[in-house]
Amino acid sequence: MIKNVLTDIGGIGIYGVISICLFFAVFTAALLLTLRMKKPFAEKMGALPLDDSDASKKGVSHE
Repeated sequence: MIKNVLTDIGGIGIYGVISICLFFAVFTAALLLTLRMKKPFAEKMGALPLDDSDASKKGVSHE
């Protein structure tokens, strides 16, 4: 039944093309931003979840 409903809708094929193009554009943008990122910035952001120096300055403790 669902197969018959989808085949009767006119222009349904364009949604597949649009979704592939949108995925490709977002993936390419994320890849370019990652490749252009400076190494010190990436290392700083990578260590951020493990860094407790800011929490101890503000008096916030997660223990």
